[in-house]
Amino acid sequence: MIKKNEKKVSSSFEENIAYMERVLPVKESFDIIRRDLEIGGREAAFYFIDGFTKDESMLKIMDSFFGVKAEDMPEDATTFARRHIPYVEVDVLQSFDEVLRNVLSGVTCMFISGYEVCIAIDCRTYPARGVDEPDKDKSLRGSRDGFVETIVFNTALIRRRIRDPHLVMEMVEAGQTSRTDIAICYMKDRVDQALLDNLMKRIESLKIDDLRMNQQSLADALFKRKWFNPFPKFKFTERPDTTAACLLEGKVVILVDNSPSAMILPTSILDMVEEANDYYFPTITGVYLKFSRALITFGTVFLTPVYLLFMQNVNWVPEMFRFTIVREPVYVPLIWQFLILELAIDGLRLAALNTPSMLSTPLSVIAGLVMGEFSVSSGWFNSEIMLGMAFVAVANYTQPNFELGYALKFMRLMLLILTACFNAVGFAAGCILIVCFLAFNKTLSGRNYLNIKLN
Repeated sequence: MIKKNEKKVSSSFEENIAYMERVLPVKESFDIIRRDLEIGGREAAFYFIDGFTKDESMLKIMDSFFGVKAEDMPEDATTFARRHIPYVEVDVLQSFDEVLRNVLSGVTCMFISGYEVCIAIDCRTYPARGVDEPDKDKSLRGSRDGFVETIVFNTALIRRRIRDPHLVMEMVEAGQTSRTDIAICYMKDRVDQALLDNLMKRIESLKIDDLRMNQQSLADALFKRKWFNPFPKFKFTERPDTTAACLLEGKVVILVDNSPSAMILPTSILDMVEEANDYYFPTITGVYLKFSRALITFGTVFLTPVYLLFMQNVNWVPEMFRFTIVREPVYVPLIWQFLILELAIDGLRLAALNTPSMLSTPLSVIAGLVMGEFSVSSGWFNSEIMLGMAFVAVANYTQPNFELGYALKFMRLMLLILTACFNAVGFAAGCILIVCFLAFNKTLSGRNYLNIKLN
């Protein structure tokens, strides 16, 4: 819940300016600018943030002010705005809380002597990048635009796809210090009203100082996750077409300013593993892609634990799979080989994130060939183990959700450790725990991953 400033704008121009000078660091901050001028024989002052204002628009507005005579000045600010401000987005503000929030958001606010309100002129220009295709959610045949860090651009991308009056986008705020804009998007005729009411109530009652990590801070504040359950509570996407499809299914979409992704709820396990590209192909192709992705995702969790289980019980291996048995000398226990490689793969992934793009290819060759070949020939790892971990490392990227990938990794590690410690009993216990993690993973909507209803 945001604590608001209850002080009202007074009819005294000097008092209003004195309060603004006291609250805003106009003299200390170079980008907070005050511009004094005279309109119709009255004193006036503009407050705006340098870098947010459209210079051409403001020049035209100020030029129109210089033509206003004293006898043309109306008695109230509303009439003045209607007659003498040639711009679309104009508002009248009565409280200093609204004034300060608008100024710090980039809106130009104007005080005129004799008026007991502030006039806000929203002629902002947003520092933003282009709506290019996101690096994470690549499109094969669909649209190649993506969300950006500016919330009004993101809502426009959704409006472009859903031209229906039932599409509602409510704007709220969160964070006492950051005052971050949050857009709640839903189809009024399809949304789960109980879920929407619960969500709005949670956001309005938030007691948080700031959303320093944007969407993630909001997600953590809305739903206090249990540290031992790594499965994600929300579905994130950077694609407007996926977001529009979810809205039409009756889901709720949350957009946070400064975040280039949409947060979708409610979610199920099918929502987490599906990908928008599946729907741009013929039905049989889409079904095959879904099936193959589900099978590979299943393999990323169970391949290495099952292999470790059979290597601990070689007599269980069928005759046709005898060739998979480790025949070379094992200098390092298999469980330690798996765990070291799990850590090494994450190390290579982190190194790739911080490697300059011009060096990523040669370093990948060095890491993949030189280090891999040396580790096998030196006896640290067996080739069968390296092959299995290579499959797991690559297959982990077949599903689009980054958080789900790490959740599956933790499940695989748990299975490996339990299997190594307790053999078949540990493997069975690990499988039961995985099912429990899925079944008892509650999302914001109050349902778990195994609930696959549309809304």
